[in-house]
Amino acid sequence: MPASELRAEGIAARLSAVGLTPRVEQHAQVTSIEAEVPESLSAESWREVLEAVAEADRFGLVANSLNGRTFWAAVHTAAPATGDVRGPGYQR
Repeated sequence: MPASELRAEGIAARLSAVGLTPRVEQHAQVTSIEAEVPESLSAESWREVLEAVAEADRFGLVANSLNGRTFWAAVHTAAPATGDVRGPGYQR
């Protein structure tokens, strides 16, 4: 199993352990993990959620009055191409 898949499954497992129901989807370049966040989530659970999604390459929270709150995370399935790598001192 690729390391990126293990990371995505680990994030999903940690979200499940907090009581959330994560959805995991494989895409061409990323694996996405999403979970609805209930209003009643405790401060300790929020901390656990933040620690879990911090393992992802990208993450965020979508909140609106129509759909509530959804945490999302993305784990890249492949290393970026050489031309896409940015680092200290990179200039165009």
